[in-house]
Amino acid sequence: MNARMISFVFGTVFVAVGLLGFTPNPVVSIEGFFAVNTVHNLVHILTGITFIACAYRFPGNESTVVKIIGLVYFAVTALGFMTSGNMMLGIIHINEADRWLHLGLAIAIFVSGFVFSDKQPKLSTQHPV
Repeated sequence: MNARMISFVFGTVFVAVGLLGFTPNPVVSIEGFFAVNTVHNLVHILTGITFIACAYRFPGNESTVVKIIGLVYFAVTALGFMTSGNMMLGIIHINEADRWLHLGLAIAIFVSGFVFSDKQPKLSTQHPV
């Protein structure tokens, strides 16, 4: 797996979670374990689109993009922990579980930018004997 693939994976998961937030469920919803509203769902979808678009737009620099998005999530985490109540910036519904999830995501995304290489895997033209 390389940085481009991990960018696609993160992107796909973020878009899926954003869409899931629009359906009633106990995990990601206004009353779910992770409290979200329409704006929060749209942020997830836009984050996913950003991951996917950057994998296409910046070939060979995907790990840098992943690191930058990781840093942005550290800022989101800090903002979430500094927010008293459940409305970050007055428009994004969050709860305590969201705050800790954002920290975990920030770490996972940022570290992924270092762990996964920008190099594309080479396809072998040799056949095993």
